Amino acid sequence: MLEIDFSQSPTALAPLAGFTDLPFRYICKKFGVDLTFSEMISVNALIRDSKKTFHMLKRAANENTYMIQIVGSDTDSIVKAIEILNDMEGIIGIDLNCGCPVPKVVAQDSGSSLLKDLSRLSQIVETIKKYSNKRYTSVKTRIGFNEKTPEIIAKTIENAGADFISIHGRTRSGAYKAQIDYDAIRQAKEAVKIPIFANGDITTYERAKIVKEFTKCDGLMIGRGAIGNPWIFYQLKHNQNSVDKSFIKSIVLEHLQLMSEFYGEKMGVILFRKHLHAYSKSLSEAAAFRHKVNTIIGTNEMREEIEKFFI
Repeated sequence: MLEIDFSQSPTALAPLAGFTDLPFRYICKKFGVDLTFSEMISVNALIRDSKKTFHMLKRAANENTYMIQIVGSDTDSIVKAIEILNDMEGIIGIDLNCGCPVPKVVAQDSGSSLLKDLSRLSQIVETIKKYSNKRYTSVKTRIGFNEKTPEIIAKTIENAGADFISIHGRTRSGAYKAQIDYDAIRQAKEAVKIPIFANGDITTYERAKIVKEFTKCDGLMIGRGAIGNPWIFYQLKHNQNSVDKSFIKSIVLEHLQLMSEFYGEKMGVILFRKHLHAYSKSLSEAAAFRHKVNTIIGTNEMREEIEKFFI
């Protein structure tokens, strides 16, 4: 089983519902991301044998360091979910979501709601560590629910036995709009001995370098900053502040093909539209292009429009 080499400042693709599916993770791996995660997997859906959920669990052929992120709060259900994951090959670890701010998740005492009950959070991490046969147990968290308590949260997770932490620099109340507090991430890093990934608003190579230097974290986790910009991982891997985008058309076409194969043609094309919006952002005539592709449901027609737009 492959290890995560934290001495080499690894990069990770953050799990983002609706975006970081198998096709997109495959593309990011081609650009050199070190660690990938499934989209957030509901423990309850997993133990109910949901076909959609099991489809989401599939890993790409090039994902050699792939983890499953779960969301849930009931330890009995979590144990059942872990037993299912234990039988799956190609997974190096299980990650607990403690950061999702979505109301329906919080209402189930899951996601960022666990930051209001650190004893429960600790118990869940201990449960995963005890029953999982995977190499890593990790937690993706925010710096607090309403108040910022990064050091307490990080220490709680470390003491529960987690192997590393990924920290998003906002509270739950800050959702995705409040300014990222990188100082809070640095405080968490200074409070523990286990590795930490810094996460939040890392959208460019330049910002990534600044965040790495300021927080002193062991690695960087990038989510929304990689949408439409998967080559950011290549930039970080090769220490380049620019990248030749002449091949963007081939990447977009490959991504489209992967989506069609994974979801079926019609659904794959429909789901790919949001990626095209991101790939075309800031390019000339992007608005007209987005308007046109929003009505296309066939792979061949979509391919033709991509060929014409990305020169």
